[in-house]
Amino acid sequence: MRALPRHSTPAQGGCLWFPSLLATLRAAGLKRGFYMFPYCLPKVMKSPATIEKFKQGPVGTMTVIPSGPPAMPKFLGMWFAYCLIISFFVAYLTGRTVAPGADYLAVFRVAGTAAFLAYGLGQLSNGIWKGQPWGMTLKEVIDGLIYGLLTAGTFGWLWPR
Repeated sequence: MRALPRHSTPAQGGCLWFPSLLATLRAAGLKRGFYMFPYCLPKVMKSPATIEKFKQGPVGTMTVIPSGPPAMPKFLGMWFAYCLIISFFVAYLTGRTVAPGADYLAVFRVAGTAAFLAYGLGQLSNGIWKGQPWGMTLKEVIDGLIYGLLTAGTFGWLWPR
């Protein structure tokens, strides 16, 4: 779940899903998974034929999810569980480093840093390793900052006095 817009429209340079492309992907019988193209085994990565395939392009990755309408209740449930897991570890770290009765800002600082590390900085690897555009990666990091600040505010507000 994102706080900032993530998808671009065709007018903004987004992908136009031409019917022929979708038909080709359906005919390939792709199963759920993460695909890289062109694909090669590491032992042939430096062969002239493989290098030529990469030069010709396109080079990319693609995530295939099961066909059908998006299962928003399932996704929201998984997001909620993800937030609870992060909050558990933020609570553990904050509880071990900040004494009960500490002032709001002391709790905010520790909880916010830990939550930002979990929600925000982990997104940088998408720009480094997956080729995600840095603009999108920056939006995800800002989302992580927003979630980190909200988490920090909640911990500061509910911290035992």
